[in-house]
This record gives sequence, structure tokens and C-alpha cells, in this order.
Amino acid sequence: MHSYSLRPASLMDAPAITELLNKVDEIEIGRPETDLHTVQADLKRPGTDPERDSWLMWDGDVLVAYGLLWDESGGDRIDIDHYVLPDHQRPGAHLLEAMEARALEKARENGAGRAVVHLHLNVTPTLDTQLLLRRGWQVVRRYHVKRRPLDPARDVVPEVPAGVLIRNCGAEEDRARVHALHQASFVDHFDFQPRPYDQWLHDIDADALDWSLVWIVSTDELGDAGFLLARDDREAMGWIPGLGVLTGARGLGLGGFLLRHAFAAFAARGRDAIGLGVDTANATGAPRLYDRHGMTTHFAVDTWETVLS
Repeated sequence: MHSYSLRPASLMDAPAITELLNKVDEIEIGRPETDLHTVQADLKRPGTDPERDSWLMWDGDVLVAYGLLWDESGGDRIDIDHYVLPDHQRPGAHLLEAMEARALEKARENGAGRAVVHLHLNVTPTLDTQLLLRRGWQVVRRYHVKRRPLDPARDVVPEVPAGVLIRNCGAEEDRARVHALHQASFVDHFDFQPRPYDQWLHDIDADALDWSLVWIVSTDELGDAGFLLARDDREAMGWIPGLGVLTGARGLGLGGFLLRHAFAAFAARGRDAIGLGVDTANATGAPRLYDRHGMTTHFAVDTWETVLS
């Protein structure tokens, strides 16, 4: 006999949420890959009010579903996360209904007449996708999480090409420069949402970031032309949340050079693998770049979308 209860989340719930997400990870990708600090950072997103924008579904004292809503657009685009254990689809559906209602409310608070809501799910999720289809959701994009093993004997610091410079971001002005490069290099990407510097710092959890693992690459002719942002605080693997090259500098091998530089840095730290996520329909050739550098698909994620009015 189930005894379900629904309430908002708080930071005190982060360990229980992490445990739930790792149960979902084990089902969907075969091993736990969610870290506590990631959950905590999500709950502290600027503009997200946990009292109104988070949901915990309990079966007695067992957490069986979790939802979080956030708004980066200030307009009609709203994002949600939804996690549910397979044997609890009915309360998972109730949670989804509540999240849809809040998404439309949030968009209207922004002055929009509709909400365009996105949800990222593993391609074989614990959530029954028939529920999404019946409610008018559809898949609009697919992403791959790529992974590559590291070997300190093979992954050595690459030779810097002639006319190219690389520096890490120890200085505050370089951190602001990475933000500018990120915004400029991703502006034409699917679902890109412009973010001011302070919001971007929060979104990358800058306080916990080792800025020696963030690099800017420049050329004599073009100046600062690209960046790679990496972090070493995931248990599962080293991680590259961002790699971008300005449009006018693409095709010069700068992206591959940055990748090899990151491989060497993480191999030297003793990490045995590194990963990143990529839009499979990316028009810049990023998936092919990662394939050429030995990165293989770890798992796939679909972006689901619904339009509410």
C-alpha cells in the first residue's frame, strides 16, 4: 500500500535527491553519476524559488520522484527536470502536471502568453514516455554524452602550433573573457539562452571551479578565439561543460588542440576518463571532432518539448 505525499524541496533534501538521481542513473546508464554538489547548485539557481519551483514525491519515507523548474530566458522558454522511479508512474504523472501548471504561470509572470517547456530525458528513461506523448510533448533534439579513457603515457601535453597561444584563467579579466567567448561562440546553437556574467558564474558553479582547468586559446592574427571549460569535481570522470571557437576561427584546429590539452591535464591528475555532452545536430562539426579524438557515446539524451497556453 502506497502512502504518497508531495512537498517542495530544500537544501536539506539534497542528499535524498542525490540518492534518488543515482538510483535513476543505475537504471538508465548502468552506474551512479550524480554528485551532491551538483544537486545543491541546482537548488540554488538564481531566480528559482524552491517553495514554488521544486517538488518532492515521497512514498512514506522513500523519495520516489523529484522535479525542478528554472527560467533562463525571462520570457516563454522554461526548463524542467523530472526524475521518477519506474514503479511510481502515477505520482510521477501528478508531479508533471504540477510542473506544467507552474511553467505556464512562470511564463505569464514574464509577460509571455505561452510557455515553451523543455525536459531532458535519457533515451530509455524511467519516466513512461507514453505519458509525455499523450500530453502533447515531442522530441525536438538529441544529445550524446561522450566519454574517452585517459592514459598518461599517451595523453601528453600537445605541442603549441605556431602563432597560437594558450593560457588558463587565473585572472578575473580572463574569466570575464571566457564568458564573452562562450556567449559569442554558442549564439547560433540550438536553444541558446544569453546569460549575463553573474548568472553564468552561478550556472557553472564558479565558486567550486578550479580555474586552472579553464583555458583560452588565441592566435597572432585573431586574438582570443576560443575556450575550453573543464572541471574535476565529478566522481565518475573529468568533465568538459563548455568548448567553443568563434565562427571566424573555426577550421584552424583550435578545438582539437584545446581537447588534447584537456586530455593531458586530466591524465596528469590521474583521472581515467573524461566526458562531455554534444548536440548530435550541431552544425559546427563538433560531433565529428569528438569522434576523431577517440570519444565514444556513453549514453544519449532527448530534449522533449511542449507548448502550453
